[in-house]
Order: sequence, then C-alpha cells, then structure tokens
Amino acid sequence: MTTINTIEDLIKLLDENPAWLEAVRARILTRELLELPQMFAEFVEATNRRSEAMQQEMNQRFDATDSAIAGIRRDMGVLKAGHARTSVLRATTSITDRMGLERVRNLNYDDLRALTLAADISDIPANVIQSFRQADLVLEATDQAGETCYVAVEISYTANGRDTERAFRNAEFLTQFTGRRAYPAVASVHRDQRIEESLDSSAIFWHRIESDELESE
Repeated sequence: MTTINTIEDLIKLLDENPAWLEAVRARILTRELLELPQMFAEFVEATNRRSEAMQQEMNQRFDATDSAIAGIRRDMGVLKAGHARTSVLRATTSITDRMGLERVRNLNYDDLRALTLAADISDIPANVIQSFRQADLVLEATDQAGETCYVAVEISYTANGRDTERAFRNAEFLTQFTGRRAYPAVASVHRDQRIEESLDSSAIFWHRIESDELESE
C-alpha cells in the first residue's frame, strides 16, 4: 500500500503513474480546459491561414493598383508628348530663325521615303530606315549663303539620350542621302541632366518648349 503524507508524496506518485495524473486532471479540469491547447493550436492555424489569404488579396490589390498607375503614367507620357509635338509644329519657323536659317518646308513621311528610295541603303537595317522615315520632324531650310540644308528635330516632353542619338542619326542620314548639310536638334520642355553637355555645346540645337505653350493646347 502506498502512503501519502505530504503534497510531495502525491506529486511523486502522480509523476510515477501518468494514468493517475490524467485521471486527476480530468477530475479537476473541465473538458474545455483540457481541450484548450488543441483549440489554441487550431485557432493559430486558422488565423495564419486567414492572414495569408488577406496578404495575398492585398498583394493582388497592390499589383492591380501599380498596374493602373503605370498605365496612367504611360497615358500621361503619350499625352504630354503629343502636346509637345503640336507646340513644336506650330513653332517650326522660330526654330530655324533661332538657328540662323530660313525655313523652306517641313518634310513628311513620303518625302523622307523618297530620299531613302533614291539612295543606296543596302547596308542599313530596314527597321532603322523605317525609324528615319518616321522622324518626329525634318525641316528643309536655307543657310545665310542661300544653300539648302536640313534640320532633324526629335520632340519629347523631356529630352534624353535616346532623343539626341536619333537626332544625330537622322541628321547624318540626311547628309548621306542629299549631300547637303544637316543639323541635329531636340525640342522639349525639360532635358535630362545626362545630356546637358551635348545640348550646351554647339553639337546639337535645343529648342525649349515653354510650359504655357502646352497649357494653351
């Protein structure tokens, strides 16, 4: 027979007999308390699942919002570029005036296409020729000596390296196809700091579009 005289004797007995310990626990504790650890674990698991689902939903909403904002920015870029182009097309004479030239006419796609068809372009990629034909603006002008020359203008809201490269390329093509001098130019409201040096030099002309010109559209 086991004699229990102290609480320590009881604890030792229960430790030595797990079944007795469970029986005492069942007698003292309610079923809810006994099941609490399992219930808590299930609660944590369910909460984690809900959190993951909410996070996924939030991520999807953020992605959708980012896509919408990116779309708006693209549309705004196209809109601003369109306003810039309209402004420049109204100011073609002022461009040549500031360059010390006399404007004769604007060359359109068909004019540029005719120049390429009359030249040897076998060593120039077709996509490059097409890009030239779709130049933003090409002006025919005369210089102070009365000689025919051309101005290749790239138009954008903010002039960057791509604009200056295309302007230089188109000017070189014009000289190659016509044998006449051609000047590269860019027209924009703002200009990328990385091309400041080129624009400040005499290598390429910059026509600044004033903001109020766009607002009057």
